[in-house]
Amino acid sequence: MMDFLDRQHSVARLGYSRWMVPPAALAVHLCIGQVYAFSVFNKPMSQLIGITAPAPGDWSIPALGWIFSLAIVVLGLSAAFGGAWVERVGPRRAMFTAALLFGGGLVIASAGVALHQLWLVYLGYGVVGGCGLGIGYISPVSTLIKWFPDRPGLATGCAIMGFGGGALIGAPLAVSLMKHYSSAASTGVAPTMLTMGIIYLCFMMIGPAIVRVPARGWMPAGYVPPTSADEAKKMVTIHNVTADAAIKTRQFWLLWWVLCLNVTAGIGVLGQASLMIQEMFPLRFPHDTPVAVAASAAAAGGFVGLLSIFNMIGRISWASSSDYLGRKNTYAIFFSLGAVLYALVPWTGKTHNLALFIIFYLIILSMYGGGFATIPAYLKDIFGSIQVGAIHGRLLTAWAAAGVFGPVLVNYIRQFQLDRGVPKADAYSVTMYIMAVLLAIGFLCNFAMTPLHERHHAKLSEVEALA
Repeated sequence: MMDFLDRQHSVARLGYSRWMVPPAALAVHLCIGQVYAFSVFNKPMSQLIGITAPAPGDWSIPALGWIFSLAIVVLGLSAAFGGAWVERVGPRRAMFTAALLFGGGLVIASAGVALHQLWLVYLGYGVVGGCGLGIGYISPVSTLIKWFPDRPGLATGCAIMGFGGGALIGAPLAVSLMKHYSSAASTGVAPTMLTMGIIYLCFMMIGPAIVRVPARGWMPAGYVPPTSADEAKKMVTIHNVTADAAIKTRQFWLLWWVLCLNVTAGIGVLGQASLMIQEMFPLRFPHDTPVAVAASAAAAGGFVGLLSIFNMIGRISWASSSDYLGRKNTYAIFFSLGAVLYALVPWTGKTHNLALFIIFYLIILSMYGGGFATIPAYLKDIFGSIQVGAIHGRLLTAWAAAGVFGPVLVNYIRQFQLDRGVPKADAYSVTMYIMAVLLAIGFLCNFAMTPLHERHHAKLSEVEALA
């Protein structure tokens, strides 16, 4: 079994179709994308003792909120520190390890729920599962780029689209299982987590079963590698840079801020979308009666679902488009168009134009998802493909930082405005303007991107050792 997982045993034989690699990546990403749906567990986990309502001894919602935050932080750290290992051992062993960690993390978390030990849930889903998230997220990136040097944006977009769509499967699956397992004495959370852990573990094994790495020197038929002229014109390098050398460059940190600012603008809104639309359009989402409250929440939930769909669609559409537009031009669109749309959002609230508000945010969230899917190809253009997975892993620390910046900006500025007596409908205006400024800064970071100086290029002996 261990031999099967070795990189040298996963080299593709003659006749293997490179189009088998995106489904292998999807098998992993559709599962680990469940992290975006973890909030469906929060309410039933806060009622493990009271069953129908929180009781003394039950966990609080703020305490449960740390499970998701911990998982995202560990995702970023494990991707950063495990990137070089993933490059060394290959996608098959990395995907296998990710499946064990993510599925096992859910099993450990189910034990923590059953024993009512919150620390065990933190350990299981947050730490063990978080490591599975990080390794699983980056495991196919380098392989996809090597198989698709002609369409790296399309390839990474196909895989990372799965992460964005994982919640669309994970949320209804969890709700359905909790309903099946619930009883007068149980909310059904523990057996649901156990079942999902086993299901995800099995499904993620499809990835290591079918993934392969290309033979050394393989190129797709008809592909013409970039030349030195392309390097100057399109900013696509013909050289390679190691991960250790990459993080010492100005370009790496410019891209770090490019990703961080793009994600900050989207993730804060994504977490407060339901509340935001209800507070900015009180006439369209009334709260006068319990029935109206329920209807408003349901309609706002539909808006959140639409955002998730466009987040997923944006990952494949924008990343694919970047193969033709160029990565720098694609991010220029993200930042310039995003800044304009954020600046116009308060106007939609003041004019009660709900349709434009929804359209603006669907476009914004498509670019949020597109930013995730386009960044690996951008890294490949700047640093080459030899260690792009490891470089991508280190860059994902920007995601962890944005996961703090975005929600803090939206939540705390909103509360500050409310404390000053600003009406709820206007409490987001300052935040939207700040987001527009952040995107303008991101535009400047992207504008400052230039090809690397040759002193950073890896020597031929280094490239051969890492290949």
